Amino acid sequence: MGPKGVVGLAGALIVILLVMSSVFIIPETHRGVMLRFGELVETDIQAGIHFKVPVIDQVREFDIRVLTMDLPSRQYLTIEKKPLDVTSYIAWKIRDVDQFYRATGGDEFRAQSLLLSRVDNGLRDEFGVRTMHEVVSGQRDELMHNLRDRVNETSVKEFGIDVKDIRVKAIEFPGQVSENVYRRMATEREKLAQEFRSRGRELAEGIRADADRQKTVTLAEAFSTSETTRGEGDGEAARIYADAYGSSPEFYSFYRSLQAYRNTFSGKDDLMVIDSKSEFMKFMKDSKGGN
Repeated sequence: MGPKGVVGLAGALIVILLVMSSVFIIPETHRGVMLRFGELVETDIQAGIHFKVPVIDQVREFDIRVLTMDLPSRQYLTIEKKPLDVTSYIAWKIRDVDQFYRATGGDEFRAQSLLLSRVDNGLRDEFGVRTMHEVVSGQRDELMHNLRDRVNETSVKEFGIDVKDIRVKAIEFPGQVSENVYRRMATEREKLAQEFRSRGRELAEGIRADADRQKTVTLAEAFSTSETTRGEGDGEAARIYADAYGSSPEFYSFYRSLQAYRNTFSGKDDLMVIDSKSEFMKFMKDSKGGN
């Protein structure tokens, strides 16, 4: 290759480099600003292919998607002067690239620092006018909405930042306060448990007393029924005996004597000494009961 060819190739390479350094692409998720000798000459450059003056112009790109930032745990006082350790986070995005760059110099960490300061002051104010119960559960959503609106109004005007959401992730008691709260909760629960136990013992005593009463009544009614049945049976037996005796006194006397003999001489070793003329032995001497 001759000298002219080398010069031509070098020139072509220089042209290509100049073209490449003159073209820049902004992604769909970003917006850009252009600086010329450090001064802002163009803002809010949209996504797409753009051109700049090589070396002289400098392009800065900023992510316009929703970003999140975790806030360090801070301690705030409620209206009752009770300390609470609060951990929260912010969801935000760049709304006005021009205002964002002018307020922060395009430094995302500075933007986060500014937001942190606003949120910290806002949380301190919101917690300071509410009770512990309200910030923990009763008015927690209302607190977050009020704080978001206040911080967003300021951040849009001053920083070009749109605050989408502010949320409290955790609310905890400091160590010493936690011990006191847990101790008080344990005492209250023990007192409540004791009340339930006392009420249970009272109900148990009532149930036992009622069961004993029902048992006594049931046994008394059963005894009364058995005595009535027994009396009716004895009466019926007496009536049968009377009918039998009335129809045949001799047979009835003989039957009763046989029963007496069976009961008296039921064992082999039974022995009874009586007068042979005794009335008891009359059917032993004569089947008709004669003397």
